[in-house]
Amino acid sequence: MLRRIFITGLAAIIPIVITVYVVVGFFNFADSILGKVLNRYLYTYLGYEIPGLGIIIGIVIIFLVGVLLKLSRMKISRFIERLFFKMPLVKSIYSPIKNIVDLLFLQQPSKFKGVVLAEYPRKGIYSLGFVTNKDFLEGIGKEEIKYCSIFIPSSPSPLTGFTIIVPED
Repeated sequence: MLRRIFITGLAAIIPIVITVYVVVGFFNFADSILGKVLNRYLYTYLGYEIPGLGIIIGIVIIFLVGVLLKLSRMKISRFIERLFFKMPLVKSIYSPIKNIVDLLFLQQPSKFKGVVLAEYPRKGIYSLGFVTNKDFLEGIGKEEIKYCSIFIPSSPSPLTGFTIIVPED
């Protein structure tokens, strides 16, 4: 009984403590980048510090970069990207980070045209799949059969899978 109560309390408190620890650590890290220098200057000449000043300055810089990129119609960004892709070590670091950021923050239209149950990997067994292309036509005799391609994700990583082509019906 006491053990179960202790485990319940532990299970409730661990996520809270870890979340607070990560948020406070992130705040201190972000504030220390610009905040340390600016607060040292403020304290020396004005006699006070502003907690979180580094984060505020960081947000302002992000907005200024966004405005600059919008005004240049992303020409600056494309130039820097081309430059980074020419550097061997930088390319291997920049490329995956850019892909992850694009995936998380940029809304891209879905490549899938629908969800279907397809008879795969053999007759009588059905797998969930995503229609990626429709209206392949193949003429057999006098009638044409419509086909579509279906992507069937695999586990444990749904990013990989199989593509099959089946009759549309």
